[in-house]
Amino acid sequence: MRNLSDFEIRKSLHINLTRETHSALRIICFQHRLSMQEVFEDLAIQIIEEQPYMLDTLLSIADKKKRKAVSKMTSTDAESIFRAIEDANPLSDEGD
Repeated sequence: MRNLSDFEIRKSLHINLTRETHSALRIICFQHRLSMQEVFEDLAIQIIEEQPYMLDTLLSIADKKKRKAVSKMTSTDAESIFRAIEDANPLSDEGD
């Protein structure tokens, strides 16, 4: 007799997020008492089940990619860069 684990085989997924994006997502998930795993699993299911909003989102992303309008720098990336520049600024008042 097979047990449930034989039917429910999981695949591991590794994605890279900026530190700020990861932190912001984690906070939002925590506020709703959800894990990021639960959120990504549900998003994947919605895409597979062809939920209209998710399909529209996928089409929008694909369209942006075709137009090369997907910015390689998100607002959280920009914040990280500006923070690093500010921290490394030799002209800052912190050293005085």
